[in-house]
Amino acid sequence: MTEAPPAGSGTAESGGGTRRRRAVAILLGVAVVSLVADLVTKQLALSSLTGRGPVSLLDGTVYLTLTRNSGAAWSIGSDHTWVFPLITFGVIAWIGWMALRLRSLPWAVSLGLVLGGALGNLTDRIFRAPGHFVGHVVDMISLFDPYGRVWPVFNLADSSLVCGVILAVLLELTGRQRDGGRAGAEPAEPADGTAVEAARGGEQRGRA
Repeated sequence: MTEAPPAGSGTAESGGGTRRRRAVAILLGVAVVSLVADLVTKQLALSSLTGRGPVSLLDGTVYLTLTRNSGAAWSIGSDHTWVFPLITFGVIAWIGWMALRLRSLPWAVSLGLVLGGALGNLTDRIFRAPGHFVGHVVDMISLFDPYGRVWPVFNLADSSLVCGVILAVLLELTGRQRDGGRAGAEPAEPADGTAVEAARGGEQRGRA
């Protein structure tokens, strides 16, 4: 007689698949929202700040000032703009690999923020002047100084990236893993595991 499969195994696999689909959906949703918000704010900055001086907000705590950056923060690597799209493609591939085991919703939010921010600046690199893959990123937010002398002028894509990385660091420090478990935690046994084993043993004795 063929032995029946362990009770609940199909349910466990289905539950894991559902958790993964939910996590991936959240990752993609956060990435899309971050990307759209970045593109919209950049277009608003281009249409309203072009030809204007810095606009002061919150008594000079925040300034809106339109800049175009060919490099990274503080214009680092401005002579090697073509490198940044390659780095971004690597980040996207890494996130895709991470998503294969993704079950954690906090990790989904973190990776979604990083993906959305990376895609926002990649869009500028590919499609904006002066040319494909060497485009300059549109920045418009400066803190405490109108010209970025205290903190680099940035955009929402940069904010999304930073927030995503900070969240990832916090998740690592607290032992939260991408599969939804915790580092060093003992694997939890099903609450009804004893009852299932007892029932299976009784069934086998009955057949004997």
